Amino acid sequence: MGSKEIKECYNETQVKIVQYLKTGITKGRHYFKSKYIAHDLGLSSKEVGTNMAILADVCRDLKIIRWSYSNSTTWMVTQNSFSI
Repeated sequence: MGSKEIKECYNETQVKIVQYLKTGITKGRHYFKSKYIAHDLGLSSKEVGTNMAILADVCRDLKIIRWSYSNSTTWMVTQNSFSI
């Protein structure tokens, strides 16, 4: 899914989060804490958590799984194999 298509499918916050996650994946990261995403993107942890839960259900490009909770929700994120 290209940048234009992403912007048509998601709200502004979700677009920021998806782009952030894709950038992290290209750098070899697969685990992301809500509080660090929030800090890096200037969002609240609650905003990130709410939108990550939505993206876990609707994002076709990424497989997003709530992995653990320890001082902040950790999400495991991988590229969906069929979107490559």
